[in-house]
Amino acid sequence: MGDYHVHLHKHGPYDGVGPPPGQYPIGHIEAFVETALANGADEVGFTEHLYRCVESVTVLGRWWEDDPRKDLRDYARSYVRSERVLSLERYVQAVVDAKDRGLPVLLGLEVDFFPETADAVAEFLEPYPFDYLVASTHWLGAWGIDLAEQVSEFERRGPVQSYEDYFRTETELAASGLFDILAHADVIKKQGVYLQEPPLDLYEELAVAAARGGTGVEISTAGLYQPAREMYPARPLLERFYNHRVPITLASDAHIPQHAARDRHKAIELARSVGYTQRIQFRKRVGEMVPLD
Repeated sequence: MGDYHVHLHKHGPYDGVGPPPGQYPIGHIEAFVETALANGADEVGFTEHLYRCVESVTVLGRWWEDDPRKDLRDYARSYVRSERVLSLERYVQAVVDAKDRGLPVLLGLEVDFFPETADAVAEFLEPYPFDYLVASTHWLGAWGIDLAEQVSEFERRGPVQSYEDYFRTETELAASGLFDILAHADVIKKQGVYLQEPPLDLYEELAVAAARGGTGVEISTAGLYQPAREMYPARPLLERFYNHRVPITLASDAHIPQHAARDRHKAIELARSVGYTQRIQFRKRVGEMVPLD
């Protein structure tokens, strides 16, 4: 049972801990693997953010430019500029080299979904030797929905409209069939903004779209350490994924070695509690169902 969502560099300015962004010294990948194995995982799938890689400029474009809000556009422009400091080529080579050293690692990527560029992104990534691609919705126009600095946007738009806009995009992502796994499928709740009642209709539409698109979903423990204080996805959403036979992976969304496969047992317990007995395992974008644990 692997951890299928791990990043090799933290977000934000370099704080001097670990290698600088874009550097992969011997021992760095090993540190993630060692912790993950100690926490019960048997392999580690790395999933760097595509938008953080300089090669993404031409294929992702400047998605924030058409947003009518200048303050959001300015923030997004500055945020992406500060984050886009990695090289896709160097990242891929680092993980491939780790494979060649015999480490139990997989090459993945986290792809931000924008409907207008999704096909071009999929075509751009096709030549790379990825084992799987996770995809996520982090942006609605220029609004970074999970950024603490922009949580006030929920109040301006209203929580109901915010959730509806998010799930509309996430459902389009799931239905596209272009990617293998939905990352943190209800990340809209990350900053602790909830609706009075779970949006069961939106959950159902997303689960149906994932099933039709052949897209899996991860159970991620990362939300336990955010203001949301619960895993992704919420139990009622996971139940609907299960009802529609959407396969699962497990994820920590670790950005430092100490968090690899963190709370893996809790993700397994949640999966079993709704009925899952299997998970999906990927090799070179081909999935195979195997026992959950």
